[in-house]
Formats: sequence, C-alpha cells, structure tokens
Amino acid sequence: MKYASVIVDVSSMQTDRAFDYKVPEDLQEFLSPGMRVIVPFGPRKVQGFVTEVKNHSEFDKVKPIIELLDLTPCLTPELLKVGQWLTSKTLCFKISAFQVMLPAAMKAKYEKAVRLTSDDTTVLPGELQPYFHKTNQVNVKDLEEQIPLAEIQKLIKKGQLEFVYQVKQKTNKKTIKHIALNLSQTDIDQVIQTLPPHAKKQAEVLTFFKNRSITDIPLQQLLTEANISDASVKSLLSKKILKEEIKETYRDPYQDRSFKKTTPLLLNEEQQKAIDPILTSVVNKQHEVFLMYGVTGSGKTEVYLQSIEAVLQNGKEAIVLVPEISLTPQMVNRFKGRFGSKVAVLHSGLSKGEKYDEWRKIQRKEVQLVVGARSAIFAPFENLGMIIIDEEHESSYKQEENPRYHARDVAIYRAQLHNCPVVLGSATPTLESFARAHKGVYKLLTLRERVNNRSMPSVEIIDMREELRNGNRTMFSTSLLEKLTNRLEKGEQTVLFLNKRGYSSFVMCRDCGFVIQCPHCDISLTYHRYGQQLKCHYCGHEERMPKVCPECDSEHIRFFGTGTQKVEEELVKVLPQARVVRMDVDTTSRKGSHEKLLSKFEKKEADILLGTQMIAKGLDFPDVTLVGVLTADTMLNLPDFRASEKTFQLLTQVSGRAGRHELPGEVVIQTYTPEHYSIQLAGQYDYDEFFKQEMLHRKHHAYPPYYFISLITISHPEITKVVSVAEKISQNLRRNLGKETKILGPVASPIPRIKDRYRYQCMVKYKRENNLHDTLRKIIEHFQQEMTSNDLTITIDLSPNTMM
Repeated sequence: MKYASVIVDVSSMQTDRAFDYKVPEDLQEFLSPGMRVIVPFGPRKVQGFVTEVKNHSEFDKVKPIIELLDLTPCLTPELLKVGQWLTSKTLCFKISAFQVMLPAAMKAKYEKAVRLTSDDTTVLPGELQPYFHKTNQVNVKDLEEQIPLAEIQKLIKKGQLEFVYQVKQKTNKKTIKHIALNLSQTDIDQVIQTLPPHAKKQAEVLTFFKNRSITDIPLQQLLTEANISDASVKSLLSKKILKEEIKETYRDPYQDRSFKKTTPLLLNEEQQKAIDPILTSVVNKQHEVFLMYGVTGSGKTEVYLQSIEAVLQNGKEAIVLVPEISLTPQMVNRFKGRFGSKVAVLHSGLSKGEKYDEWRKIQRKEVQLVVGARSAIFAPFENLGMIIIDEEHESSYKQEENPRYHARDVAIYRAQLHNCPVVLGSATPTLESFARAHKGVYKLLTLRERVNNRSMPSVEIIDMREELRNGNRTMFSTSLLEKLTNRLEKGEQTVLFLNKRGYSSFVMCRDCGFVIQCPHCDISLTYHRYGQQLKCHYCGHEERMPKVCPECDSEHIRFFGTGTQKVEEELVKVLPQARVVRMDVDTTSRKGSHEKLLSKFEKKEADILLGTQMIAKGLDFPDVTLVGVLTADTMLNLPDFRASEKTFQLLTQVSGRAGRHELPGEVVIQTYTPEHYSIQLAGQYDYDEFFKQEMLHRKHHAYPPYYFISLITISHPEITKVVSVAEKISQNLRRNLGKETKILGPVASPIPRIKDRYRYQCMVKYKRENNLHDTLRKIIEHFQQEMTSNDLTITIDLSPNTMM
C-alpha cells in the first residue's frame, strides 16, 4: 500500500503541515511528489500538493485521494525544496510558498486534456485511436472511463501524448479566421476573366493570391495588405471561389514582431575583466555571487548576453530577472535578437493564457532562457547554469504580500543548489549588496567607463526656490525651457521625468485649509483630471471633485502638487509645437500600451517622453540628448530610511538615459533641496562618496546594512483592539529577545488607517537574534484564533522594503 503526504490548500496555522492520504490502486504506479491532487478535508474537498510518496503511514484511519490534477509534476523536486525554504525564511504557510511558483492560469478553473504530439494516430494503442480521428486533443475525463490512467501516463512518458490545461476562461483556445483559395493557382486568371467588369476589387483579391503565390492567409492580414473591404471577400466566399477556415494559434505575445538577429560585440578591456571570473565559475560549476557595478551605458547587458551564451553552449539553462514590465520591451528585443526562440518571457503585461503558454515551454524544455520579472525566479528549470538580476537595487524584486520574498535571496538559494553563479548588476547597487561586496561576501566587478569612452551627460542642478523669487511660477525652470526649445529646433529628443502619478496630489480649500480625505483611509484623495474624479490610491474609493469647499462653502477649492497630466498641459501651453508621449499608470493600463508608446517614441513620432518611475531605467534611445527631472525631492520627504538611497538611485538612473550614443547628453535636475547630499552626489555620479555618507547615517541610526530589520503590522477595524494587541506583541518581544536587540513601538503606522482598518506597527532591529523566528511564530500561533474569527490581521515582514 502507498501513502502520500499532502500539503492542503487551507491557509491556517493548524493545517501548515503535511497530511497523509491513501494512494488509490490505479494511481500507485505514477503518483509522484510535485503533483497536485484533490483530497477530502473534513466535510469538503480541497486541492493539495504531494510532497512525498511513502510505503507506510503512522495513522490508522487514512482517507484516499479523490482525484489527480496533474499527470506530470508541476513542481520539480528542487522547487519543493525551495518551497520549504521559503516557508522558514518568510514565515509564510507552505501552501502559499508552493502556489507562488505556479502561473495564474493553473490556479483558475480548468479542464485537463491530452494532445497528440504527431499527426500519426497509428502510434497509439488500438483502443485509443478512435478518440483522435477528428481532433488532436481529447478531454482526460472522456478517456478515463475507458482507459486506465496508467496507460495514458506511459504514453506521456514516451512522448506520444502530452498533457495540457484548458483554462475555463471566456476564450479557451485562441483561433483566427483564414481565407483560402478554393481553386488551383493555375485557374486564377481564367476565373478573373469570368468576373463582371464592376467587380474590380474581387479581381484584385485574386491577383493578390496569384502574385504572392499563396493558398491561404489570415483574414485581417488579407484586408490590410490587399487594401480591400470585407464585402469583396464575402462575395468571393458566396461564389465558392474562396473558402473560410478557422485555425488555432499558440498565444505568443511576440508573434507579430520580428527580432533583428544580433551577434556578439567585441568586449572592451573592462568588460573582458568583468566576464572572465563569471565564465570561470560557469566552467568550474562553482557557486559565486558577483556584483557587477557599472555606470549607466557601460555595456552590462552585453556581458550578460555573452556569459549566457557560454551557459547555453554548456547545455545548461539561465534565468534573467529584469525589473517590472517597463524594462521588458527593450530587454526582450536584445535577448530575442541574440537567442531567438530559446527565450521565454514572463511579465505582468501578459494575459493568463500567454503566461501559461510561456511557462509550459519552460516545463517542456523547449526553451533554455527565461527573461522576466520577479516571479520568473521560480521557472521550473532543472539544469540551471546561471541567474542574472539586472538593476538589482529595484524595489519590485521584493514581493509585498505573502510570501514576502526577495527574488535576490531566492536566486542565491537556487544557485547554491545548482552550483552556479549569480550576477547582480546595477549602476547604483543597494547599500546592503555593496557592503557585502566590500566584505568579500560577493565578488565585485567594476565597469567605470561608458562603452566607446562616451562621456557621462553633464548635470545642472536648479534651485526652484530661486526661480520662484525671480517670478517664474511655472513648473519649468528658465534653463530647462531654453534647452527644451533648443532640442526641438535640432530635432533631438527629450525625456522628462516626474517623480509622481495622478494629475495632482491633493485638493485643498484656500480659505479654511480643509483637505479632502478618503472616508476609509487616513490619506488625502488624489485628483485625476480624467472624469474630474478624486481617487484613493489605497482602497480605490472615488468621488467627484466638489465645486465648493464641503467645510466652509468657499469657491476657492484648488488642487495642489503636480501630476503627469498637468505637466503635459503646461508643456502644450509653453511649447505648442512639441509632440508629447505621456507614460504613467493611466496611459499604460491597457495590454500592450507600454510597447506602443515606446515604439512611437523610438520611431521619432514624438519629441518628448514624459513619465513617472517606469521611464527611469533600461531605456536606450539614440536621439535622447536631454533629460529633465521635474521634482527630484518628493521622495526625500517620505518616512522611509531608504529615502536618500532611492532618490540617489532614481536620479542616477534617469540621468543615464541621456547621450548613450553619438550625441552628447545633458541633464537638468529641478529641486527645492539642492543642498541635499543625495541630489548633489547624483549630479556628480559619485556613488562611492554617496555610499560613505549614507553608511554613516545608517550606522548612526542603527539601520541596514548595520542592523537587520523586521516589521510587524497589526490591523483591525477597532482602534482599541489594535493598540492592545500591539502592546501585548511588543511586551512579548521584549521578554523573549536578547538585550542587544532594539524593539521600537508600538506606534501608529505612517498611514494609520486603510480601508476602515486601523494600523499599528512594531519594529525589531537586531544584529544577531537566534530567537526571532521562534518568537514570531509563537506570536502568530497565540493570536491564530482571533485572526480567524475576530477580523484581526498580523503581518510580519522580515526584511521590509518600505516602512509605509
């Protein structure tokens, strides 16, 4: 008799362990760890992951597994190990750790099917052949009644059938209409002559087929390329000269794009010095962590590409992480151009179906390289030869909900299991990484020069207080306006960066000072010009912009602060001839809009690219010679110990977008705090000096990298409840943790109320604290009952990225 240990899909402390189930006779042969099953759990049926298959169970009464969800494991043995590690590292439930590794489509409702891998049905056993006569894909349910699962499993192992999920969404398979000739190429001229004289367009359609010597073509393509209307095609269909076919297609997000094949470039001396140790550790199968610290435009990507080439030639696989979606269009071009169809791409701009299809390519070993955002770190590769994290300082590598993992930690853990190198690349590494490189924990590789010795753009820092004193009330300094006009005359391009989103920050009455707040959160509402709406960026509450102040009925109610929409309007006023492309949350929310806007700018159909964080990094346009930063200091005022570091990183990254090719670049930084060291040093591109100064501050205030930090946030609809639980937790921490450990709080969170829930937090700062994990686990166990029944939430982040 065989038994399976199953982690069930019920997120609570009591179920955070494996339960034993009996393996039914027909599944005994091929049930293996990493497969998902449906099991009885109390009165209900739940999904679960098999973590182990064994020959005995310590329990007498064991229920049987009801159904198998996978015919091939969806988690490899290594990913099961990663899941266990994530659980202890981030204090999450095992089930959350396993689920975060799967594409969303596998969590939706779906049907299981098997597909024939070739057109030849004769390779199948006799009793199976009739099922595949009319179609190459059959539902597993239809087969199960007639043929034992074990038989199907054997055919999958032999590669004659493959297992697929059909997501039960509105569109299951993607199909397109094709128009085909219903006659041979030689008969075309004859048919044209029989057409009546007024049917010119129909004749054009047939001539199109003849000139291209094709027999079928997608309908949309035919209409655009032959420049004809639907009517002509319909007439030919009714005369049976043409016929219509429906074809299924693979959901490929890049099918309409052809990528220009590129070849490796000659590396300069610095790049060669950087790549040598990486290649050595690839060849020797050594696990090393390299920090590649190279100024913007120093050719880090070329080093990545050539080291990946070495990995792939070695028969191994590689993962490249890039920050969220903004980086992907140009990055994808470079990787697809170099490695073609060996690349799978995973990022949030893809639909569920596209993500699932890309994930399946990886699982079936059809690709050797994955380029993607944070979650791509869980790609189900079994033979990893290298992991690269580009722009390693990016905050999007940290997941802000359970499991709260950092992709860098997962990368290093997986690379240890595979004995392969990790390369972290950045022009502005995080202080933690740079400090580790100084200590020799990571190996430092430095690129100080731009490729072809191009100079870094010159930076001018403008004090906006002076501009105000001189009577300039616009959001553009005199210097920036002059330079913008100059670029327009020369036909060069500009990138304008605004450190913010929305049309304006808040709405305030000038008579009584009343600010319109969200009724459910303690935060002011943001004004969105589109539809004259006020929105809360935390809970989604919306209301209309009032005509008069709700408090004193004054008409002097105005919005304050600047957003991208407002900047765009001002730009049009001062430079009516400029063509502006705006990129922010509102203009890029639709699928594919990101790429459309960027390619418009690339084709020089616009002079100015205006945007928020998403344009700060990774973009490379030859004609951009000016970068303007409109509000350099908004982040400095946030209650966050990393504010200076994030400001420095952002300014350096944005500045790096200028003068990357033949034309020299200039940068204008507008600020109200020009004396701040992070702004001054970003203007000088002096990361080393910034590192020294910022490390002094961190040491003085006991922050990372000198101390580790954990943040515990408590929330509940009643404030008294929150305060009393927070008090109990901080007392418990003080009792159980060492004397060297600092416990701050409890205090109200920087945003004290979100979605009608009050929030308090405690912070733990420590250098070495062996008791921390145990203590926190016990706290969660202690409050488990209240968390299930009393609407209490306690979240623990063991390395928070933000204190908000």
